[in-house]
Amino acid sequence: MRNVRTLLMVLVAALAGLAAVVMASRWMVQQSAGTTTKVAVATADINLGQRLAPEFVKLVDWPRESLPPGAMTDIATVDGRVTKASVMRGEPILESKLTPAGTKGGLSAVIAEGKRAITVRVNDVVGVAGFALPGSFVDIIVNTQKDTGRTDAGQPEQSISKIVLEKILVLAVAQEVNRDETKPKVVNAVTLEVSPVEAEKLDLARSVGSLSLVLRNQVDPRPVDTAGATKRSLLNEPVLQAATPAPVVRVVQAVQRIAEKKLTGQCVGVISGMQQNQECF
Repeated sequence: MRNVRTLLMVLVAALAGLAAVVMASRWMVQQSAGTTTKVAVATADINLGQRLAPEFVKLVDWPRESLPPGAMTDIATVDGRVTKASVMRGEPILESKLTPAGTKGGLSAVIAEGKRAITVRVNDVVGVAGFALPGSFVDIIVNTQKDTGRTDAGQPEQSISKIVLEKILVLAVAQEVNRDETKPKVVNAVTLEVSPVEAEKLDLARSVGSLSLVLRNQVDPRPVDTAGATKRSLLNEPVLQAATPAPVVRVVQAVQRIAEKKLTGQCVGVISGMQQNQECF
């Protein structure tokens, strides 16, 4: 009888413990369901300008307290959109990283409104040794002949190097637009994002001289205003002063003096036959 009572107590305790576990589990599920939401995240690394497809995105539970602004909660709203920034695997798909609905993929999708894309040819030196990567900013230097319309000391005007464009965004190097890589890439062409006016200046600059890229700090907004560098300023040579032409007034005064001397000189009358002349000395 005592064994039966003990066994009954153990059975009741086990049932009570099981019920407590079930109730606690349900409470935790309810609590977690109220504090999380479904968020679309990338299932693989997605490059800039790539069109999204359902296989690139999945829904996962995300805490409501740390939900990033603009997070997408429905895969249907993400399908067919184009990224204007790279997205890493497991990163939430944000509206700020997507182009407007209906935009086609490719480089044209990432060009800012009012801007244009232009490609310039570079080499391993001009391209800042491959460190001019997509997303970085560069200045453009042109080396050309300074057009002054005159010569100094019989020598033609020297060439000049000058910064003509500042803080130009690099959109792509060769055919790659991925902005997440930091490894240098030596390429033969760089695509830059410029305004229409800057595009005209850049096109003229590459036709009148050679171009070089100057890598600059991404957070440095200060413009510069230089006079350009010439061979004379580089070697710190003195500027030759051109000879000053003689004033015209001196020549006029000399002519007047000669004329006055002739008029005030001695004159002699000369008679030749029936003709009479006057000769002045």
